[in-house]
Amino acid sequence: MALSAAPWFAIDTEFLREKTYYPKLCLVQVATPDRVACIDPLALDDMTPLLDVIFDSGITKVMHAARQDMEIFYHLRGTVPAPVFDTQIAALLLGLPDQVGYAGLVQELLGVKLHKLHSRTDWSQRPLDAEQLHYAADDVIYLAQAYQLIQDRLRETGRLDWLADDFRALSDPAVYAAHPENAWLRVKGANRLSGAALSTLQALAAWREEKAQAMDRPRGWLLRDDVLVDIARHRPENPARLGKIRGLHENTVRKHGDDLLALVAGAKDVAPAPLPRRKLRQRLTPAQDAAVDVLQAVIRLVAEENSINPSVLANRNQLEQLLLGENDVPVLQGWRRQLAGERLQGFLDGNLNIRMSNGALQIT
Repeated sequence: MALSAAPWFAIDTEFLREKTYYPKLCLVQVATPDRVACIDPLALDDMTPLLDVIFDSGITKVMHAARQDMEIFYHLRGTVPAPVFDTQIAALLLGLPDQVGYAGLVQELLGVKLHKLHSRTDWSQRPLDAEQLHYAADDVIYLAQAYQLIQDRLRETGRLDWLADDFRALSDPAVYAAHPENAWLRVKGANRLSGAALSTLQALAAWREEKAQAMDRPRGWLLRDDVLVDIARHRPENPARLGKIRGLHENTVRKHGDDLLALVAGAKDVAPAPLPRRKLRQRLTPAQDAAVDVLQAVIRLVAEENSINPSVLANRNQLEQLLLGENDVPVLQGWRRQLAGERLQGFLDGNLNIRMSNGALQIT
């Protein structure tokens, strides 16, 4: 069966990013139940036919830990493939650990131990030898097998559609868009600045992002985060003072000093964009903290009853929010509400009891 005629296929990529801003796609591996292929994008004059299949909305793309692969496709087309099925997310409904790696998934579900000898391979080098290609092919051969097994188990338990919203979120192009004006949000130490220092950092981070994109070089190669923060704090007004910033290389001052000083000067009277409003975690009383412990016990019991990972239901922070009266938490939505949320709400309303029976907790 041709790839374009398949209802689904497993897909993985090999790429490099150590010396570039954008990931450099070096290999695309695909597999269906009856065939596997390693496709060399560096040898293709036109990737359009391949991308047309990958972006075909009638074909499900099966990936493991999909975000990095999706970012590559976003760079190539300005959008992302859909629909997708992420086996790392789906594994939670089978009771596997959080963020289980591909090798762990294959070992657990298929009993196959994969060797990661080529995990640090420079995939841009040519030719790739048979061992490298075999390693790359394994990344989709067993992914295809794992997908079919996961599908069967989820279908048997009536959970096949439980993660539809999670998978749709993976195909939201906004997740992968890099907006220079928001680059400061990723700068370590930004939350310790305010006023003119913060507005300066915001201008510097946007400039660095635009430069890194234009040059296709890692943003840290231009200016490290700590250097950006120091410039924003000290706001130098001339080349001599700029040159005294720790970690700022002379070559950078020579190439970009005028731009940096202009950014500092221009940000002086500009009000900064506000820091993200994070909900302050209310300090719980000892009694409330104990109640959250009980809610976590309910989550663990429900997860054990249903052979799923507790984290797919709720984490402690979400349970604290629930205890404090917030209703906009995932465990009160959709299938999570039916499975666990109603029990949690019952406990909080005093309509559910938890007791010990034969050395084990029971919900009544």
